Order: sequence, then structure tokens, then C-alpha cells
Amino acid sequence: MPKRYDRAYFERWYHSRRRVVSPAAIRRKAKLALAATEYFLDRPVRTVLDVGCGEGLWRAELRRLRPRIRYVGVDPSEYVVRRYGRSRNIVRGGFGDLPGLELDGPFDLIVCADVLQYVSGRELSRGLPELARLLDGIAWIEAYTADDGMEGDRSEFHLRTESAYRRLFERAGLAGLGLNCWVPRAWLETGRVGRMEGVD
Repeated sequence: MPKRYDRAYFERWYHSRRRVVSPAAIRRKAKLALAATEYFLDRPVRTVLDVGCGEGLWRAELRRLRPRIRYVGVDPSEYVVRRYGRSRNIVRGGFGDLPGLELDGPFDLIVCADVLQYVSGRELSRGLPELARLLDGIAWIEAYTADDGMEGDRSEFHLRTESAYRRLFERAGLAGLGLNCWVPRAWLETGRVGRMEGVD
């Protein structure tokens, strides 16, 4: 049976005692992602794309810190889009659907948290170049690898190494800054980000 991101799924992994991410953890991540992005942009973040956003939990934290942020969420869950699509600006689509969604980019910050380990290789190959094309700031990409002791949903989990993810991101035109932060590789070529900033 294909995996279903229905109400029961979100209740189990995000709202029950078995939840894997607390609101406090999302708050800390949102603060870090915003701070890193604003450091390199030298201005407040205005636009955010959240790929694989689920119920849009990052939206509340980001807008608490920057109330005027334009937030767009993308998620494959019919349940999420039906329940939260209009109120939280979430459109339906999977990672591999990004090229066909005609999203109004570029975006200062792109969030892709706890998603890629559930995405097939074919979807990654389709979606990553579009993610890079839509980015004009920082991409916060949090992906669990084969070596991580991840707790939570292991259904349809794709085992990849850290080096495999790095190759995929770099092939798509992204350069790593550390702490889950990636920038367009062109930023290195134009000097917008230099070696002094800690780029690998």
C-alpha cells in the first residue's frame, strides 16, 4: 500500500506523545535559518518556500519572527491542502513536482526539513535543480542519512550517505555553508560569499 500522509499520519508523528519534533525545536531552527539568511542578504527575509511543509509548522514560527513574510508551502498530502491550503498558503505537490508548480520565486529562504530521506532518486533529480533555480538566499536542507540514528517514520526511507547528498546538491548548483545551509553556487563565483564565510 502506498504511504498516506493523512490526518492519522500527522496526529501520530506531530501531535501525539510519539511526536518526533517539538514546537521548541522548530522555533530554534527557524531562528537559525532566518539569522543565516539575513546575514548573507543583509536585510530581513521577505519570501519563504517550504517544500514538504506538512501542516506548515514552520510558517507560524517564521511569521512570529517576521510577520510580513510571504510564505508558500508545498506538500503532497491531500489532507493538508484540504485542511490548511487556503489559510496557510499551501499548494499540493511532491518534491519532484516542483518544476511544474510555477511558484512565484525567487525565494530568500527555502526550507526543506526532514523530507529528502522519503524522496526517490528520480524525484530528487527532478526537484533539486528547480529548488536551486528558485533560490536567491539560503536553502535550509535537513536530510537524514544512512549513518544517522533517526527516530520516527521509517516507512519508504531511502538510505543515502552524506556524500551522496552532497554530490546531488552540488550537481544541482548548490554550495554548502554548514549547519544545513546551502546557497547558489553562483554566489561563490561572483564573490557574494567568500572562503572567509566558511564555505567548504
